[in-house]
Amino acid sequence: MKISVIIPAHNEQDYLPAGLSAVAEAAKLTSCEVETIVVLNRCTDRSEEIARAFGAIIAREDAKNLARIRNAGFAASTGDIIVTVDADSRLHPHFLRLAVEKLEGDIVGGGAMVFPDRWSLGIICSACMVIPYLAKYRLSFAAFWTTRAAFAAIGGFNPDFVSIEDVDFALRLREYGKTIGQKWSTIWTAPLITSCRKFDQYGDWHLVRDPSFLKRAFTGTDEEIANEYWYDQRN
Repeated sequence: MKISVIIPAHNEQDYLPAGLSAVAEAAKLTSCEVETIVVLNRCTDRSEEIARAFGAIIAREDAKNLARIRNAGFAASTGDIIVTVDADSRLHPHFLRLAVEKLEGDIVGGGAMVFPDRWSLGIICSACMVIPYLAKYRLSFAAFWTTRAAFAAIGGFNPDFVSIEDVDFALRLREYGKTIGQKWSTIWTAPLITSCRKFDQYGDWHLVRDPSFLKRAFTGTDEEIANEYWYDQRN
């Protein structure tokens, strides 16, 4: 059994070392072989150098489209189990082990519990604003894990979405699971730690000050806000 961990990277030299180190630590606690694929997206910094130093497989996709970027990682992977995680996030040491255990049962795949790398009142209030969106879909996000067969069966991530491609992927994966008698699951006991760089940049209260942002982002098709918030950062 082999696990492929796919990490999109657009100028992520500040976060890749910690993210790749976390994958390496998690790999020690599973009996599976683990490969890491870093998908370079228009990188002009040391991201490739850092990825190679950690022994990662290098893939490339220059589109301003995370669905295409993640799918490029899948195309370069060889694992039986697929895990996707962002470059500024750190897997819990037990995350991969638990994902394998769940996939050995009646689980089609799932998401993760996620904690920020720092807390503030503004971040807590922002999280409260996101909760209704999460409750609407009844899904968890942050890091996705499933089998290679299930990933291929649903066609991977949908490039028609420039944002919330992860929500769409999760919804389709859950529905596919129902057709084969399997359920969606969440890894609650091994939470992912994600950076607060958006709050560092825009302010801890920016979602509260601009509630229209979430509405626009959750359409999945607003290229202006997607480019500003995700794809044109760190140029």
